[in-house]
Amino acid sequence: MYSEEHLYSIALRECNFIGDINFFKLVRRFGTAENVWKTPKKELSKTDGIGTKIISDIGNPDHLKFAENEIAFCEKNFIKINLRHQNDLPFLLTECDDAPAILYQKGNFDTKLKPISLVGTRNITAYGKKFIEDFFEESKSHQYISVSGLALGVDKEVHEQSLQHQIPTIGVLAHGFHTFYPSKNRKLSEKIIEENGGLLTEFNSSRKPDRENFIQRNRIIAGISPATIVVETAFGGGSISTATFANTYNRDIFALPGKITDKYSQGCNHLIFQNKATAISTIKDLIDLLGFNNPKEKMEELFPHSKITIQLSENQELIYRNISENPHISLDDLSEKISVPAHKLLPIILELELLGKVKSFSGRQFIVI
Repeated sequence: MYSEEHLYSIALRECNFIGDINFFKLVRRFGTAENVWKTPKKELSKTDGIGTKIISDIGNPDHLKFAENEIAFCEKNFIKINLRHQNDLPFLLTECDDAPAILYQKGNFDTKLKPISLVGTRNITAYGKKFIEDFFEESKSHQYISVSGLALGVDKEVHEQSLQHQIPTIGVLAHGFHTFYPSKNRKLSEKIIEENGGLLTEFNSSRKPDRENFIQRNRIIAGISPATIVVETAFGGGSISTATFANTYNRDIFALPGKITDKYSQGCNHLIFQNKATAISTIKDLIDLLGFNNPKEKMEELFPHSKITIQLSENQELIYRNISENPHISLDDLSEKISVPAHKLLPIILELELLGKVKSFSGRQFIVI
């Protein structure tokens, strides 16, 4: 289940000055974490942006011993160790420059389903609670995974409504799997795993739920999904950081507007005012904008109508097929994939949009309809 690469990856990530970005920079150049660990420091220092201070702790035997104990802990507790450089992470998260080098997992994460992140204040109001209930009720016929932070308030409501509507849900933690915070949600976390969902954390079993971990955790919630919904938050709330990360990653952000006098709507209103989030007008519109998959069950129409088949040109068909196979592909990635300059792709994509074949999202990302 675990390889030497897992061992050396944990040891390397434990080194002083080796964060996620430096880790990835080194393994990308030398191929594996084991190679990095065993390569002379003089050779390591030739890597762009890697100085002698950064590599000074590599090779420390204490970190290898720690890694051995960590792997034993993971084996005992049925924890999967996902490595970014071995393409184990969820696809969208891998695209982020600061994606975690290591992501520990309990339970399941169905990569065939689209993840949607929902975040908000611990001090949820009746307004926020009603929105979450309505959202899951109206979206229950669609196939997706909800993602949140397994905190109190909005997070707890998101996970509970997911379970109630039989939608898999993922909790992203701000600590290692040796503990659980908040303890009130421990039973909920167990239920999530029982119901085909999962828990994720970048933190090993030595890391407690320190304050700074929660902001760091929020970038995973933002990066793992094509869209983040901010339900309720005050000025400066943790969810603002999640929205900021989502903007940085070129994701879609939606915010639930509220009265300007309501404390836990002020953060959402401010995101909308700054054009950092799209205002949610109706749940139906939100579901359309999220571009969910087809419903789990299709009701037979009482008066079915025949669809007109549109014959696509060769170029339209090529682009349509590639977008279909790569939902939410960006313009630059599509251009690289089919070796056609972006400026030549845009007119054809516009034609497909006018034909009702393709839908575009912010950040020049596309899906088929």
